[in-house]
Amino acid sequence: MKALILTADGFEDAELTEPRRCLLDLGCEVDVAAPAHGRLAGKHGGRIEATLALGEVDPRQYGLLLLPGGKAADTLSRDPRAQALARAFMQAGKVVAAICHGPLILAAAGLLEGRRVTCYPRVAQVLRQAGASYQDAEVVVDGTLLTSRRPADLPAFMRETAALLAKC
Repeated sequence: MKALILTADGFEDAELTEPRRCLLDLGCEVDVAAPAHGRLAGKHGGRIEATLALGEVDPRQYGLLLLPGGKAADTLSRDPRAQALARAFMQAGKVVAAICHGPLILAAAGLLEGRRVTCYPRVAQVLRQAGASYQDAEVVVDGTLLTSRRPADLPAFMRETAALLAKC
């Protein structure tokens, strides 16, 4: 299976690197897409190479979309290309895993109406305003949509992501 991570400068390091490592360990091929090709800087000094620009992504090639948090998610939530990619994954019923501020992209794309989600507590109101039912839990699974709150929730986030992938 192929997985796509959408990010930008200011990503929450652990929310990108740990899931990426776990997905690779599960045998997934993982691509990183950003507004433009090149090296990206994490919130805590981590670095990752974006090998794809958002406009180059063909969502039909992927089975999973990962949306890490940090300032990167806020940046991407205002990018119509990121919103369109999120819509393509959700409309196709593919696995979408978003953590911390990552669900902001889904809210901006109009994808959370009637969905059960969690996120970093400070952005919960934005998700509620987008029509989501917010739950303060380490991980919430609603169909093929999986959300978590923060880096401390990564073990549960990845456990449930792996379980969803096993069903696909």
